[in-house]
Amino acid sequence: MFDQRTTPYAALLMRLALGILFLAHFSLKFFAFTPAGTAKFFASLGLPGWLAYITMTVELLGAIALILGVYTRIVAIVLIPILLGAIFTVHGPAGFFFTNPNGGWEFPAFWIVGLLVLALTGDGKFALKPTTRQS
Repeated sequence: MFDQRTTPYAALLMRLALGILFLAHFSLKFFAFTPAGTAKFFASLGLPGWLAYITMTVELLGAIALILGVYTRIVAIVLIPILLGAIFTVHGPAGFFFTNPNGGWEFPAFWIVGLLVLALTGDGKFALKPTTRQS
C-alpha cells in the first residue's frame, strides 16, 4: 500500500534529483572535459569516439525531460544503458566502492535503481507531459 497523498511528491523528488545528476554529468563532459576530450576518453576505453556525443546528447535531453516531467517512464528506461556502459567500461573494473580510484560501481548501480523506481512509480507531481494517470 502506498500513500496517494505523498507518493506523487516522492516521484517528483526522484525525478528532479536524477535529472539534476544527469545534467551535472553532461555538464562535466561538456564544459570540463570538452566534447572532443570526452570522445578521446571513450576511444581510450576502446569505444568509438562518436559514442561520446550520443552519450552527452542522451544525458542532456534525458535530464531536461526528467526535470520537466516529459515521458518520465520511457526516459528513465532509456537512460539506464548510459549507466550500464559506465559500469562495464570504467567503474566496474575499479571495484565496488565509489571512493576507489576511477570510482567503483556502487553509485551508478544505485542510480539505475533510482531510474527503475521512477519508471515504476511514474511522473509524480508537476509533470508537463504525464505518462501516468494522476488522481
